[in-house]
Amino acid sequence: MEQDPHTDEQIKKIYQFKNIAVVGMSKNPEKAAHYVPKYLAEKGYNVIPINPTADEILGKKCFHSLLDVKTPVDVVDVFRPSDQVMPVIEEAIKLKPRVIWLQEGIHNPEAESLAKKAGIDVVFNRCMLAEHQRLF
Repeated sequence: MEQDPHTDEQIKKIYQFKNIAVVGMSKNPEKAAHYVPKYLAEKGYNVIPINPTADEILGKKCFHSLLDVKTPVDVVDVFRPSDQVMPVIEEAIKLKPRVIWLQEGIHNPEAESLAKKAGIDVVFNRCMLAEHQRLF
């Protein structure tokens, strides 16, 4: 898989944003889609769970869709397979986040291009937990 081209300095700047909507956040503590956002919450980020099958995760109200979120979102962190990213990005664009972050193993050039055309920075195939630990 292609490597994301962001520099360490560019990635560090993303961590200045505090409101992170996590699409595909899991109730299962064994899954990265649970322990990555849990780590971010423990580091002081406002994690907003998005999962149509849950009402609450980590003691936070869980939204069924990005479009249900009424507070500003800085980063949309995506835990969905690459072939399921397009509808997520189409929804995310409506929220106008600063960044869409596709977790490790996720890359969809067509969807990423759509986000970039809307003026949204896109990080792909990187883990928010691993990058935070590496850089801070």
